[in-house]
This record gives sequence, structure tokens and C-alpha cells, in this order.
Amino acid sequence: MTSPPATVFLIDVDNTLLDNDGVIADLRARLEQSFGAQEASRYWVAFEQLRDQLGYVDYLGALQRLRAGESRLGMSDQRLLRMSNFLIDYPFADRLYPGALEALKHLSRHGPTVILSDGDVVFQPRKVQRSGLWDAVEGRVLIYVHKEQMLDVVEQLHPARHYVMIDDKLRILSAMKAIWGPRLTTVFVRQGHYALDTQAIAAYAPADITVERISDLINFDFPST
Repeated sequence: MTSPPATVFLIDVDNTLLDNDGVIADLRARLEQSFGAQEASRYWVAFEQLRDQLGYVDYLGALQRLRAGESRLGMSDQRLLRMSNFLIDYPFADRLYPGALEALKHLSRHGPTVILSDGDVVFQPRKVQRSGLWDAVEGRVLIYVHKEQMLDVVEQLHPARHYVMIDDKLRILSAMKAIWGPRLTTVFVRQGHYALDTQAIAAYAPADITVERISDLINFDFPST
């Protein structure tokens, strides 16, 4: 049997490889342009309700709730259908952070790279595919509701002697470190609103490595397989 690689790199998507805050800003602008500020606010109420109920962001589900709240005539509004097209056909490749693909290529010289993301089973895979990240990691993509609770499955699918987790959320990194301990090197990428929330950051111990941008990882040499 082939021995497992020395290191497997697990990489988050939203605000780690891809500027998801920018995606949200584009969606907010499009909703207000199409429906007006008051109607658009109903989408964000549904958005937050679903996040609390499901534990992940459900963009399409929030749009469904917006539609369900309309009258029978309102449900026929073409703007709702066009908004779904906007989400499904969004050019996610344009939202990759500078150097994201180069960082993945650099990491792959030291061990297999695996996308490990939270999200739904429809929109999040679409985002990973259309951004080019699916191909960049040769299809090694894992998407869960709470990825920090799935480490036993991650280990079965991608066994390794050591793991590196790269994420913009210290909460996730701390939870994973508590489970894997010294088998895990945590890398905190200070991109996006979660990573810049000083109150949230103060609640957790620092990561093993902190970088300002995903492209900074090109300058790190990790142990090779």
C-alpha cells in the first residue's frame, strides 16, 4: 500500500481564496437596482434567518423566500427569475484574490491541496467550479455544513501525517486545532470582514501562521511529501 503524504493542505474558499465580501456587495447592489431598497431588505432578512436556521448561507433559498412572500401575481415577476440567473451565472473567477491560483500551485509542490468549505450543496459547488478552483485542486473538493465537525471524514478521504488548514476565520482554525492538535498547522489569512473583526479575533488564540493576503503563501516553504 502507498503510504500517505506527509502533508495535505486544506484551504477554505470564501474570503480566503475568493473575495466573497465583493460578491455580497455586487448582489446587494443588484437587488437594490432591481427591486428598490425596501424590497431588497426583505431578501437580507430571509438571508439571515436561513443562516441562523441552517448554519450556512443559502443565497438561492433566500430568493425563494422572497418569492414566497409575494402575491400570486408577484410570483410571476421576471425580476425574480433574472436574479436567479445573476447568482448562478456570476463570474466568480473575477473575484479570486490576486495570487490565489499561484498560491495553490505553490502549495501543491509540497502536498495535495484540498478545498474544504462550508456551504450548501448547490450554490457553493457552483462557485468553486466557476471560479476555477475545482480544476486547480484537481477535483479534491469537500463542502459541509460545519467542516470543523467533519475532520474524521476528511482524514479518511485524504489521509496524511500532517495537515495545514488555511482559513479567514480564527474560530474554525481554533476548533480544528483543538481536535487535531500538533498534527495541524493553522494559517490565518487576514482577508474579509471576519478576519478584520477585532472582537472576534480576540476571542481565540493566534494561529500558527498569520498572513495578510493569500498570495503571501507563495513565500512559504512547507515540508514536502
